[in-house]
Amino acid sequence: MTIFSYILVTFLIVCAVAVCLNKNLLTSIVIFMSYSVIMCIIWILLESPDLAITEAAVGAGVTSLLFFMTLKKIHALTEVRGEEEPMWDDEEGEDE
Repeated sequence: MTIFSYILVTFLIVCAVAVCLNKNLLTSIVIFMSYSVIMCIIWILLESPDLAITEAAVGAGVTSLLFFMTLKKIHALTEVRGEEEPMWDDEEGEDE
């Protein structure tokens, strides 16, 4: 293995541990996306372009998009504004 491969594998392990230990869901999704991109690069180095394309499309693309949509749906994406309000309001125009 080359030095570049060792660096990629080390970064892959760091990403995997960081996703598990991180308490912020949005940050965990971004780290997961970087994990998928690194796996894609590793598949390319292993001369498996079909797996690399699948990892890029499914791992970094579709799965991350579904995670983002889930966070929006459960109102987990909040912004600090004095009181916790969802960033996106699905019921705009309704009076409470």
